[in-house]
Formats: sequence, structure tokens, C-alpha cells
Amino acid sequence: MSLIEIKNLTFSYDGSYENVFENVSFNIDTNWKLGLIGKNGKGKTTFLKLMAGKLKYFGYINKNVNCDYFPFEVSDEDMYVIDIINTIVPNVEEWKIKKEFSLIKLDSNIMYSIYKYISGGEKVKVLLVSLFLRENDFLLIDEPTNHLDYEAKVEVERYLKSKQGFIIVSHDRELLDNVVDHIISINNNSIQIQSGNYSSWKENKQRIDKFELNKNERLKKDIKRLEVSQKQTEDWSFAVEKSKNNSTNSGSKVDKGYVGHKSAKMMQASKNIERRKEEQIAQKKNLLKDIDREDSLIMKPLRFNKRELVIAKDLQIEYNNKKIFKKISFTICVGDRIALTGKNGSGKSSILKLILGEDLKYTGKIQIANEMKISYISQSTDNLKGNLKKYCEDNKIDEAIFKAMLYKLGVKREDFDIDISNMSDGQKKKVLIAKSISESADLYIWDEPLNYIDIISREQIEDMILKYNPTIIFVEHDERFVKKIANKIINIKKEF
Repeated sequence: MSLIEIKNLTFSYDGSYENVFENVSFNIDTNWKLGLIGKNGKGKTTFLKLMAGKLKYFGYINKNVNCDYFPFEVSDEDMYVIDIINTIVPNVEEWKIKKEFSLIKLDSNIMYSIYKYISGGEKVKVLLVSLFLRENDFLLIDEPTNHLDYEAKVEVERYLKSKQGFIIVSHDRELLDNVVDHIISINNNSIQIQSGNYSSWKENKQRIDKFELNKNERLKKDIKRLEVSQKQTEDWSFAVEKSKNNSTNSGSKVDKGYVGHKSAKMMQASKNIERRKEEQIAQKKNLLKDIDREDSLIMKPLRFNKRELVIAKDLQIEYNNKKIFKKISFTICVGDRIALTGKNGSGKSSILKLILGEDLKYTGKIQIANEMKISYISQSTDNLKGNLKKYCEDNKIDEAIFKAMLYKLGVKREDFDIDISNMSDGQKKKVLIAKSISESADLYIWDEPLNYIDIISREQIEDMILKYNPTIIFVEHDERFVKKIANKIINIKKEF
């Protein structure tokens, strides 16, 4: 066991006037399995890169272990897998590779395949295995399960559970609950480490937030009461002081010494009240700094005038004269929230594209309601570019509503003016989500909408869908999202 000591870590990007991290200090045990969480744009990936020594910073990161960053950058994808593994961990014995392959459910024959021809899930597994074969290193793992289908995700999850000594950035709540034993949370104004998984962290966060909100309300009332009391005491003090030059009813002069003493005591009482008030104001200032805005998202789904929107019977889509999945039959009715599940490459996205009207070759029957309004979120964000105003004009959506939804999803107003192509992956996904929920539609078609989206935003989206109950068909690998949202599941099975 060893410690990674972080002291007074301060970092900002060139040209930025705002620090991503400022005077951050904490220790990490290198045997821990840590989940790193925080909103998009809070610096999770930046923190991993600082730990890996990829960025310059102020302060200290003291460690006596090597920190390896995942995903490892493969410079030549035409190499054989075994050669890439040997590049990452030279002279590793083959039996050790086969043992790790077995743990992560990889066929050992893949070692002799060309890297660029293996699947995305297999590439993730190969790189994870290679880095864990570097004994006594500490791994910095950045979103390993993005784009992985459910089965591959579970296999990676089990593999990570068997390991120790890593930090993992993930927005997958099931993975964080099943794998990690500590949570690092990048909050609005602090970074905290807590023992446990995501659910225990969230429960504790809600308890702390509730305590601070209640204390804040008590302090507000106390401060208001003290302000009234202070004003009354000051008024009394001034009135007493003014009476020094008055006469009594009998015509004798007032005892100025006594009156002055009484006035001074009342003024001292006023100062004591002022001091108590300032102390409580100081306490209040230290509250609520890490409480996130509870902004509810809004959508206005339409209700089509017919119950059945899409009817598919014995449907099979073909590519290159090959059917890609076994026959399926389904109906999308008003109020359905349908999850399409199945392995990567089984044709889930193709079914969505067929409903959207793309010219795909298929057998069987599919009937789509005429004049149905559809709102679509694609997997890819590659085509996003230009400013938000032009984006709204091109997509015929209300700019004010769109930007309000984007802000509620955690995109800062100062980022509204940058070109969409320069936004982070998470921000680009939020652009697509904000567009879709700004549209009134009979059917929402979402293809992996949550990739790169932070946990808080995912929970906002879940709450919104359950509140407004749109008719939706979606593909998503976030198991908890599927369980919470779907009232129907269609499992797609590969034909070959």
C-alpha cells in the first residue's frame, strides 16, 4: 500500500481566467477502487490527465507509482493485437495474457488478429487487460463502457471488480455501485472523497444537503430577528442619550451619569447583537455552496389521434443481402416507452432509422402512421457546428426555450457563444437533448442519448420523462435508465 498525496493543486487552461481546480488537497490509497463523479465540464478528465502528468499545474502530486491513462493511444491500428500488448507491457508472458483474457471474456485467438478489425468492445478489453498487466501501476480509466452493449459492459464491470488500484470516470450508476469502494466527487466548490459506492454517496449527499438547507432557513430567520432587535436597541440607546438634557416632571435635572451609563449599556447590547448577527451571516455563507440547482426539465409531447403509431410484423433488415437480426414483430402505441436492447451490431439503430424513413432494404411489414411528428437524437455529434442561434434557426426551434433547457442541463451561459464543434462531447449531447425536448412530437426516437452525459443530468432526464410520459423508443446502455424508464423492452437478436 502507498499513498498519492495531492497538495494545493491549482490548474487553469491557457487563456482562461477561471481555475478548474484551486488549492485542492487530499490523499488517495493506491489500493482503492475510486469512482470519479461530477457534472460535465467540472474537470474529471482534466484531473486524470493531471494525475498522468499530461498537463502542467501548480502545487504537488506526490506519488511513488506510475499512473497509466485509459484509453491508451494506439499509434498504428494495423498492428497485431499481441504486438500492441507487447508495446504497452514489454516481455509479458503469454500465459498471463491468456489468464486476463479469460477473466474479461476475450477469446485468446484475438491476440493474432489485426487490431483495427476487432470490435470496439474488444478494443476496450484489450487495452484494459494490457494496462492491468503493468503490475504495481495505478490506472486512470476514462469512461470505459461508453458505446458498449449490455453484455460487454457487464464483462468489463466484473473484470474491474476483480482488480484494485484505479480511478474510474463513469456516468454509469450500476457500474459505480458494483465496482468502486470510494467516490471522489468534484462539487461546485470542493472536491471530497467518501468511502462507499455511488448510492451510499448520493444518500449521504442528500442528507448533508437537507441539513444545510434546514440550517440555512433557521439562520435566515435568526438573522432577520437579530436585525429587528438590533434596530430597536439602537433606537432605545439614541432615545436615552437624547434624554440627558431633559428635566424630570418636578423640574430637576436628569442624572446625566446614570443616563449615559444606561445608554452605553444599550449600545453595547446592540454591538453584541451585531456580532451575533455577523457570526450567523458567516455561517450562512459557508452553506449551500455544493448544492446543485434542482432545475426541472420541461417537454411538451403531443398525443397522436390514433393509438398505434408503428406496426412491424416479421421485420428483418438486410445489408449486403444478409439479414442482420431475427424476425421481430412489435407495435408502438401512444404512451409506450420502448427500449431496444441487444448486442452491438444487432440492428437496433437500423430499426430506428427505418422508422425515421431511411431507405433500408427489409423483409416483412412495417406500417408507420401518416403525418406523425418525430423528434430524433442521433448517436453521432460529428455534424454539429456553428453557433446556437443559427442551430435553432436551422432546426426551427424556439431559441429561448432551447437555451433555457440547455442551461438547466448544466451548460454555462458563457458557453452559449462558442461554436458547437468546439464544445465538449457532453455539451454536444446536451445540445441534441435540449433540441429534442424543445420540440413537440408524437414520437421521440433517441439513439444512445446519454453517452458522455453526467449522472445529475441523467436523473433530470429520467424525472422529466416520467413526469410528461412522451411516446418514446430508444437505444441506451445505461441499465438503470432502462429499468426506470422503459415500460416495454424489445430484445433484438443477431441472425448470424
